Amino acid sequence: MIFGRVKSLDAILRTAEKKSLHRSLGALQLTLLGVGAIIGTGIFVLTSEAAQKAGPGMMISFVIAGAVCAVAALCYSELASMVPVSGSAYTYTYAVMGELLAWLVGWALVLEYAVAASAVSVGWSGYFVGQMRGWFGIDLPPELVSGPFAGGIINLPAVVIAMLITALLIRGTTESARVNAVLVAIKVTALTIFIVLAIPVMRMENFEPFTPMGWAGSNGAGVIGAAASIFFAYVGFDAVSTAAEETKNPQRNVPLGLIGSLAICTIFYMLVAAGAIGSPLGSQPVMSALGDWLAPGSKELADRCQVLAGIGSEPLSCSKEALAHVLREIGYFKVGNLIGLAAFLALPSVILVMIYGQTRMFFVMSRDGLLPERLSTVHPTWKTPHIITAITGIGVTLAAAFLPVGKLADIANAGTLFAFIAVAIAVVLLRRRDPARHRPFRTPALWFVAPATVIGCVGLYLSLPFEAQMVLPIWGGIGLVLYFAYGYRKSHVGRGLVEVPELDADAPPSPGEVERPFNS
Repeated sequence: MIFGRVKSLDAILRTAEKKSLHRSLGALQLTLLGVGAIIGTGIFVLTSEAAQKAGPGMMISFVIAGAVCAVAALCYSELASMVPVSGSAYTYTYAVMGELLAWLVGWALVLEYAVAASAVSVGWSGYFVGQMRGWFGIDLPPELVSGPFAGGIINLPAVVIAMLITALLIRGTTESARVNAVLVAIKVTALTIFIVLAIPVMRMENFEPFTPMGWAGSNGAGVIGAAASIFFAYVGFDAVSTAAEETKNPQRNVPLGLIGSLAICTIFYMLVAAGAIGSPLGSQPVMSALGDWLAPGSKELADRCQVLAGIGSEPLSCSKEALAHVLREIGYFKVGNLIGLAAFLALPSVILVMIYGQTRMFFVMSRDGLLPERLSTVHPTWKTPHIITAITGIGVTLAAAFLPVGKLADIANAGTLFAFIAVAIAVVLLRRRDPARHRPFRTPALWFVAPATVIGCVGLYLSLPFEAQMVLPIWGGIGLVLYFAYGYRKSHVGRGLVEVPELDADAPPSPGEVERPFNS
């Protein structure tokens, strides 16, 4: 029975015991770790999308998305502290709910990692175009910097950066914690400067009407629809929950670190949003000439923005480098260029870690026999899983070439929300099946937190645009075909091969370890 194929939790834990970690992290360190892991990419590339969906109401969207992440993080932390090995939600599901659901979760996480890498590539492209215009006065052809959905042909800068990062990963590259820390400092400094300059000159009349599209409009519009997209800006909090094994008094400090970092980031995001809303640009959604709402990433919106640009107007919803654009509009042209430069420099490392994370997920699934083991072949010279990295890079590049950032972020969110639902259910099932097992961290008020996680994630999923909602079941159906065509027969657990590799083997061999990204 496929539902009976459960990977032994005891075997996984015995592996973890071979590498116990010193408990040294307190609540403050966890909070800072969380802030570094969460803040960054989403606020740089999705502010325009949120403005088009919710207008000034996007400030509430940040609160909603942060609250859902908070309860999901508490569920995540219990499993992370019990099963401190790589593989994330895939490993947890395999140990609790069986192979079929684990495969579906791992397959859904392709949407989180690979599609998110495409989204960040497109976001980087927008800042690249802005840098070329701001520093050198060069306007690149619009047909070559946007996909067909946004009125262009292909997003060439996004293609180039995705291919370049893939090549770097095939050749083998490392990213140190020190480099990550510098990039975090650059982004936090940039956002702080934006707040300091934009908040004092806010125009309060720009906040009316506050919810022009209501709370839950059609096709992803409204405050909740914007929250479903903004959710992308919070992914990365698992850096805190997976540090539970290294935390002093985890029962106290893990929830403090999680809630504290999410609260700080939410306040930070709301201040950035307020600065953007109060700028001369405002944040009211762009409407058609007939007064109809236009969906983010649509050709209709792109055409309307082009018309507005022709008369000297570029609303916030039309900008591909929103924060830099706002500062230029309020008179800080050079500082706006520097804000764009900060995003331009920091975003490639996010793409690198996301593609790396996808190769790690495929590597673990291939090692378990669910994907062909040839995919995890290591290059004899570069010592990297070059085949699986190249395949991942091709997929990331194609998506970045033709799809707009908002659609990509929504698709990525669909996969992440599904994984979080699985984690919440796994925590409840494991509490019932094995209540006596040692838990360094126990989710508080589980019978409230777990259902709240499921309800919140389902609510956000149903608030995504219909196309993004449909991607998940279609993608899952493709995954089921692949599973029954190959993984079901070749699974190591199904064939009785239950040996558990060393903890460090969860990651593909490489000249050095790529650190967990301090960004989202």
